[in-house]
Amino acid sequence: MLDGKYIRPIPNYIAKKIRNKDMYREYCGNVRFYAYFTKIKGELVKITVACKNHEKQWFCKQVAAHGIHSENCLVRDMEYTMMGYTVGWYELGLSDYRKQYEDGKWYSANYKYYSPTAEVVNKKYALKFDEYKYSAVDKYPYSDIMKYLKVYEQYPQAEYFIKIGLQHLATSKTLLRKAAKDKTFRKWLIRNAKQLRNEYGNYPYFSAQVILSSYKNNIPILEGQALDLAKKDLMRDYNYTNTISKVIPHSEIGTFLGYIKKQNANVSSYADYLKACDYLGLDMRLPKNLYPYDFKRWHDIRIDEYRTAKALKDAEERKELYAQFGKIAEKYLPLQRNKDDAFIAVIAKSPQDLIREGEALDHCVGRMNYDQRFIREESLIFFIRDRETPDVPFVTVEYSLSQKKVLQCYGEHDHRPNDSVLEFVNKKWLPFANRQLKKIQAAA
Repeated sequence: MLDGKYIRPIPNYIAKKIRNKDMYREYCGNVRFYAYFTKIKGELVKITVACKNHEKQWFCKQVAAHGIHSENCLVRDMEYTMMGYTVGWYELGLSDYRKQYEDGKWYSANYKYYSPTAEVVNKKYALKFDEYKYSAVDKYPYSDIMKYLKVYEQYPQAEYFIKIGLQHLATSKTLLRKAAKDKTFRKWLIRNAKQLRNEYGNYPYFSAQVILSSYKNNIPILEGQALDLAKKDLMRDYNYTNTISKVIPHSEIGTFLGYIKKQNANVSSYADYLKACDYLGLDMRLPKNLYPYDFKRWHDIRIDEYRTAKALKDAEERKELYAQFGKIAEKYLPLQRNKDDAFIAVIAKSPQDLIREGEALDHCVGRMNYDQRFIREESLIFFIRDRETPDVPFVTVEYSLSQKKVLQCYGEHDHRPNDSVLEFVNKKWLPFANRQLKKIQAAA
């Protein structure tokens, strides 16, 4: 374990190195941090130094020590707060009073929290140790240099990452494990190094998951990144979490997204297709049902079959359905908005309204179980209309009563509305509807 009594004063040549580097930063006036490597009882140690200017004089002092194999670090005259690090300078005559944490003694502290960002001024010193001789630590550009050396001890492949310019990935144990076992992966890294190291500054950060997925699927890294983002978006999509996930597990999301893209379909229409299939009692374990060859054709067929089956239900059930629907619509009439805007929001009054809307805009709001969700007060359907043509179907919104948010907002053929409509829905109508809902709930 690192012991403060063995820490020697800053060597003159190290102080000179730090001073030369600090000349370009001293104008900032705040405390600056640098670090240097040294050896204490056979252990490589990083000593952090704080620098400060006072009345045209330059001062520096040791404030932290991190041993490569020590669990805790040592700290002296420095305190960590949510605002950063503060250093006491009383002993050097820069302050008129001694701070509470400032007594000149070394104390054991958490290795993680007492490690200010600091450039190591003598990186090549570590190469003198046999275990780090080939580590290429002198080319590692980041401040977590001790972390890099610890990772290197376990995964010497980290040096390989440094030498091909992937320093930002050199501490990823996930990638290092793969590189250690897979020679083909190491070659793949070389071929894709230019994109992975963000050479032109216009590529997003690639996570280890994206890199491994791109390698596994033999696709360009940018395509892998796009697929990863699409997966994350899908996981947040109401249609997936409430419907599609029942038949498409997380492990098959990539296959599903590829199918949707190939079929030029969207998540919303696929969710409606699944609901129709479920209503008709189809076996979704069969590939021909789960991924029909011509999705649009079979989507339309299943929706029509669903509509016919639903229309054949007992007349009394339909009568009760309309009565219940109207009762709920009346309850939430205050959520309608008809103010001095370019658009208005109108609540659906009956299942027939949903059918008419769906037929006019060629989407599934009138042919699926939106009416049942409406009756159960799970979600409400609102029609967004142009104020000048209030009777013409334009945009349909599904609003969740429990989550108080818009679940879906689509125009004709499930297309995304333009920005002016979205601004009205999200910035004007939604806050208004939530306020009205709160009043309704409070009065209940």
